Amino acid sequence: MRVEVHVHGTILLRPGTSAEQMESAMRPLLDYIDEDSLAEVRSIHPDEPGITYDRRRRVIEICWTGDVGRSFRQLLAEALEALNAYCEEATPIDITYYHEDGRDEFDVIFVGPTPESVDRARRQRMMEDLQHVLAREFDGTEIAQVIELVNQMFDRHWESGRRPSSATPAETPTGAMRRKHLH
Repeated sequence: MRVEVHVHGTILLRPGTSAEQMESAMRPLLDYIDEDSLAEVRSIHPDEPGITYDRRRRVIEICWTGDVGRSFRQLLAEALEALNAYCEEATPIDITYYHEDGRDEFDVIFVGPTPESVDRARRQRMMEDLQHVLAREFDGTEIAQVIELVNQMFDRHWESGRRPSSATPAETPTGAMRRKHLH
């Protein structure tokens, strides 16, 4: 069964990273979507650029939608994990699956140069998400209490060695219907 997926994110690369290194790292994904190079990757939506590598700015920009099967998530994770060696900083890559029954499923994969940078990015993303959700009902003092508790949980996980790899999905709930491609 095929499902439409949208992948979105910007990956800042280390100086000296070559197009060949990017293509090699992204090979599992390129093979899956049957493309020979990053320059050929196009979204099924003409207003989306696909996956582009800008050597001058040292970034990979991903704004791609396609129809995928069950093995897509694992292949995307492999490709993104291979990019860790070339990343300047950690960043989230957002993935949204649009199921035919109207459900949307959200996922996040983090890429980054070190486990510590990925942990900081995951933590930062979690704090931003929590603040956004909690601000609808609670004041700043109450939100700060929750943020402190979650920070303690992250610290305990780190100290105990329970660190997800950068390609481990951030646990995200499936959501109700929403508009596609809101960036």
